[in-house]
Amino acid sequence: MRWLALALALVPLPALGEFFTLKGHGGPIMGIAAAPDGRIATASFDNSVGLWSDRKPEWLEGHEAAVNSVAFNGRAIYSAGDDFTLRRWPGGEIVGQHKGKIVGLAASKTHVATASWDGTIGLWPEDGSASQRLEAGSGVNAVTFSPDGSTLYSAGMDGTLREWDVATGQETGRLIEHGFGINELVLNARDNWIAYGAVDGVTRILDLTTGDVRDFTLERRPILALALSPDRSLLAVGDGQGYIMVIDTAEWRIAQDFRATLRGPVWALAFSPDGQNLHAGGLDEAMYSWPVTALGDQTQMAATEPSFLKNPDEMSNGERQFARKCSICHSLTPDGQRRAGPTLHGIFGRKAGTLPGYFYSDTLQDSDIIWNDETINALFDQGPDHYIPGSKMPMQRITQASDRDDLITFLRRATAPENGTGGDQ
Repeated sequence: MRWLALALALVPLPALGEFFTLKGHGGPIMGIAAAPDGRIATASFDNSVGLWSDRKPEWLEGHEAAVNSVAFNGRAIYSAGDDFTLRRWPGGEIVGQHKGKIVGLAASKTHVATASWDGTIGLWPEDGSASQRLEAGSGVNAVTFSPDGSTLYSAGMDGTLREWDVATGQETGRLIEHGFGINELVLNARDNWIAYGAVDGVTRILDLTTGDVRDFTLERRPILALALSPDRSLLAVGDGQGYIMVIDTAEWRIAQDFRATLRGPVWALAFSPDGQNLHAGGLDEAMYSWPVTALGDQTQMAATEPSFLKNPDEMSNGERQFARKCSICHSLTPDGQRRAGPTLHGIFGRKAGTLPGYFYSDTLQDSDIIWNDETINALFDQGPDHYIPGSKMPMQRITQASDRDDLITFLRRATAPENGTGGDQ
């Protein structure tokens, strides 16, 4: 017995989870994936994917708009976003393309599936053979495969949860039809249930054997993220009001509920492979990871508010216009930080599409625009989609001339090179 006790004493205990953050993105975190080998991939509004090993990032650049979803498949990484493309890393080659933004991804051993707001599901074979396009009737928010890859489930804006045969591309059943759009799906094949979160703020668990449905809601809407722990004992739910609810799937009760963000929604959730930590993303420019045993006892996401959430009464009108229209994509600092668009530092007198180190669209690179009072005014008077058709800049206008004047005055001061502070530009 003494030898047994000694042997047991020498066996290392499993590491308990610890709180940590992954910082480096320049925009909200829209998607998270955790690989069995410990790597983490983060998809961000800053147009990039962060691949984290030992909490150090490798930046995967190539998307021309916000990246919404990311998934591991062996050593490969897939990402998709607002530029309508599905990309494979390393390399970043375009594997598939939709006619609308892609908001969900799933991977099996043989296929990658994409959920798009163009009303279709893309099925892209790993071997490069011909793809399939499944017509879903409305925008698709999420997809997930059965473990053997033969069946695909999809969640639609029209409130349908559909089942598809991957081999034929045919719809084989509608498991749910109701009036609330479904945003997220999680399949637990071993226990034969599927969880889905809807815009009405309810998380429902459908028993695939009996057809019975369990409802969980704390009257916060919409549901934006779901994640199942590796041992299937916990279902984490993120909502639009910044809370994470954790459901005990053995006893079917709400085990924990806490405010995860200072402000804003929870857009992404994933458990670590050992189940010790829950990773989350939201408005903050960092991924947060909390020990499952101490959720809610650590720092909230977005502990410092982004400029676009500052109290408008504390800003001049010009700064307020910048905060509302520009700050989520552009910084004012010389180093540029990481954003969906390049820094505006020193923008006056700069030729459009020429700042080193930023991946511009061809439209901006080929442009003759010089940024000054007149061109910036025209940009927001007409809107980027009219002033520079084909640019990555989002469609937006500032309709009041006085507001455009105040913005230009603020930018002249805040982006001046001598200050040292400070889509495509």
